[in-house]
Amino acid sequence: MTRLGEDDHWEQHATWWQEGFSEGADPEYEEQMLPLATEHLAGARRVLDIGCGEGQVARIASKEGAVTVIGVDPTAAQVIEARKRGGGPAYARSGAKALPFRDGAFDTVVACLVFEHIVDVDEAIAEVGRVLEPGGRFLFFLNHPLLQTPNSGWIDDQMLDPPEQYWRVGPYLDESVMLEEVAKDVFLPYVHRPLSRYVNALAANGLFVELMLEPVPPPGFLAMATEYEAAASIPRLLFLRCWKKAGSGPGATYDQHR
Repeated sequence: MTRLGEDDHWEQHATWWQEGFSEGADPEYEEQMLPLATEHLAGARRVLDIGCGEGQVARIASKEGAVTVIGVDPTAAQVIEARKRGGGPAYARSGAKALPFRDGAFDTVVACLVFEHIVDVDEAIAEVGRVLEPGGRFLFFLNHPLLQTPNSGWIDDQMLDPPEQYWRVGPYLDESVMLEEVAKDVFLPYVHRPLSRYVNALAANGLFVELMLEPVPPPGFLAMATEYEAAASIPRLLFLRCWKKAGSGPGATYDQHR
């Protein structure tokens, strides 16, 4: 897999993210992702938010009653802004592949639209498994790996007789690393992987899927992105709730997984 260049694109575009996707600015976060996070963070006591950005999910964890909430992000501008916004959590600058915490430090780890931007996915998922206590939960939000594959999209084919409308899926099985133009002159690293790549890495580290959701795009997004309305049955989000089994992870025997 080709590595991205040295430029820190997230650092450069931190303000774009903060202004466009937090504090109620983005309907997908406001109507879909944050309510899901609220629901599945219920009862969490020690929470780690990986790729926390300016801290909106971490603040929810604190609001829901978690005793310890820590957000980590490799982008200094995001960590600085998260600290300014306060709300209870502590923040540190760290990447996902080498987390600065002891084994089993948390009962809940959350990553919201983060792992599709991480090149070293195996190391990062191994770190999730390491810092989670047995029985802990991993709340894993992804851009849907199948239906949001690069070059996928709604096709209105007027060349056919009669005309057809359908959702085109790009080269789903091909892993790819690219800089994607997500807005005018805003380029961010994006890594596409098939879903099996994530699920198998989770299982290899003792993390097992207990719930999978593919919610329809929320009304606020469809009202804003009218070009997507005809494809309203195509989910943009994939949510996996995983749990860590005792005695599992790299090197565990088959009997330990049963």
